[in-house]
Amino acid sequence: MKTYLKVMKALSDRNRVRIIKMLQRREMCVCEMQAALELSQPSVSKHLKILEEAGLVESRKDGLWVNYRLPDKADSPYAAHMHSVLAGWLNDDPEIKRIVRLAGGLDRCEISGSCSPARRKGTVAVAKQEA
Repeated sequence: MKTYLKVMKALSDRNRVRIIKMLQRREMCVCEMQAALELSQPSVSKHLKILEEAGLVESRKDGLWVNYRLPDKADSPYAAHMHSVLAGWLNDDPEIKRIVRLAGGLDRCEISGSCSPARRKGTVAVAKQEA
């Protein structure tokens, strides 16, 4: 029963459901979710921790990035069931559509500016030219 309650509590928050819906489309880092949801980094990280502890998302390190995705096979039957149910729910919801569309066009390099020194220099040069 503990596992069931953990999964249900994790999905009882609007922002956590929005995170799940975005991750149904693709793997994302915190900064991308932060930009799409218009939440602070600590807030997004807190939501991800709750989802990860419930077995609803998993993370993997990729250089400087920590990427989050839905697990291929959830450890909990409750998490697996909720993933299958949520795959069909809310797809026509205007807010979910907007966030998923926005998340699809985000680029972590543009958001963070930390992908490569050459890219950062180019950004600074453009900013100086505009000033």
